[in-house]
Amino acid sequence: MSAGKVHVKKGDMVMIMAGKDKGKTGRITKTMPDKGAVLVEGLNIVKKHSRPNKQKTGGGILEKESPLDASNVMILCKSCNKTARVGHQVLEDGKKVRFCKKCKETLEG
Repeated sequence: MSAGKVHVKKGDMVMIMAGKDKGKTGRITKTMPDKGAVLVEGLNIVKKHSRPNKQKTGGGILEKESPLDASNVMILCKSCNKTARVGHQVLEDGKKVRFCKKCKETLEG
């Protein structure tokens, strides 16, 4: 995927298509278009070791979400309840919307 463009938005429900969490679903909490990556809520958890410092007196092992490549997630359509590719169309009033390519329903809203 080219940097600067991501096919999903913050708040979209997605399914992980590759990696250790393959098949799991979650909501996107952050997109990083410059890296072509997304953060999915509660998925792709990694353990980070931290030293004690003045802010956090006790160090230890923290669990945090790690970014996934945007090409490894696929959007879940609300109406047909399946993973689908995303299409774009311009409505009569000039508004551009995304739609599910399987059931042709809009994904906005």
